[in-house]
Amino acid sequence: MVNKRIVKLNRTTKETDIEIELNIDGKGNSNIDTGLKFLDHMLDSFSRHGFFDLNIKANGDIEVDDHHTVEDTALLLGECFKEALGDKKGIERMGFSIVPMDESLAQVAVDISGRSYTVFDAEFKFQKIGDISSENVKHFIESFANTGLMNINIKAEGENDHHICEAIFKSLARSLNSATKITHDQILSTKGKL
Repeated sequence: MVNKRIVKLNRTTKETDIEIELNIDGKGNSNIDTGLKFLDHMLDSFSRHGFFDLNIKANGDIEVDDHHTVEDTALLLGECFKEALGDKKGIERMGFSIVPMDESLAQVAVDISGRSYTVFDAEFKFQKIGDISSENVKHFIESFANTGLMNINIKAEGENDHHICEAIFKSLARSLNSATKITHDQILSTKGKL
């Protein structure tokens, strides 16, 4: 019987107050309220396509802009994954997914390696996607990788910024779903730890 990989964490700064509850072995149910509707939409897709149960409540200084809320939500979500995975014994560690969305295509590879690194090869045409700055999509992924201690490599293309971004979040979710699956009883590292 696998231990439940469920975690609930908070992050409070002068700019944000965020609570996240994550169940890695969920059914894709979510209740997300960051105050940023497009970010909510992306995280709902992430939850659904990764089969992660995800509850997020964020209060941030969105009257300033979206940066702090996007960044701090990503930092805490990465920390939740790291905490829920524990010593990572038995996980597949790596995952890869290709997701088309209309004219767009996203390819995401993940390695839950205990080290953080991000490659983000995607461009957006406009400064905003819904109510978030398009530059903060890359920043979300980098922040998530940093606290989750994982490598994330993204290549995406398309004509529609919304489609490109959504394909990225769906592909990230599917990659993480594969990488977090428990399929053996080892730690997949020559170092003996991840």
